[in-house]
Amino acid sequence: MFNFPKKKTEISTEVLIRFIWVSSFLAMIFTLPPLGLFLGIYYFTGELIIGAVIGFGVHFVILAFSGRISKIITKIMS
Repeated sequence: MFNFPKKKTEISTEVLIRFIWVSSFLAMIFTLPPLGLFLGIYYFTGELIIGAVIGFGVHFVILAFSGRISKIITKIMS
């Protein structure tokens, strides 16, 4: 009834390894700075809400630039 085009299933190991490294670096860039800010503010001031708001704010600012960050990391890894 429907004739869907066949998907390309062969991916080279080089592309797969680059994909894993770029994804790992992006995950670290998106999580570690906001988490460090949150924990630093919480432990030094004891303010949970302020630390959470600043941590989430930094996280979403970094996410706004995720496309540019991804292109830079991919260019470095190539």
